Amino acid sequence: MKSPFLFATAALLALAACNSEPSAPEVLDSNPDPMARELANAGAIELPPSIKAEKSMRCDDNSLAYVTFFEGDKQVLLRTAKDGPATTLTAANGGEPLTAEGGWKLTGDTKNVTIEQPGKKPLSCHE
Repeated sequence: MKSPFLFATAALLALAACNSEPSAPEVLDSNPDPMARELANAGAIELPPSIKAEKSMRCDDNSLAYVTFFEGDKQVLLRTAKDGPATTLTAANGGEPLTAEGGWKLTGDTKNVTIEQPGKKPLSCHE
């Protein structure tokens, strides 16, 4: 008569001889990223600046100017009417006059600004 212990030992030895896990996981990339190389070599991305302040300013001709100031003091959005088109004025460095095509220029800070518009006299505006 054969012992159940002998069968169990033989079965365990047979299972121990099998390698149930491969030495390295198999990775299949059936949809490679066509821009992977370009993205890996891409330079740093500068995020757009956050809003520093949004101001409605009264000007010396009794009109209103709506100015959105951005962090870094290199960009503002200027509206001369509440729902009017916005003009983006920029500067290469913070603290320099902000300008836009066509003769737009803005100098000042979040409390007082001077606005030069194409074909109009300069406006002094304050909070």
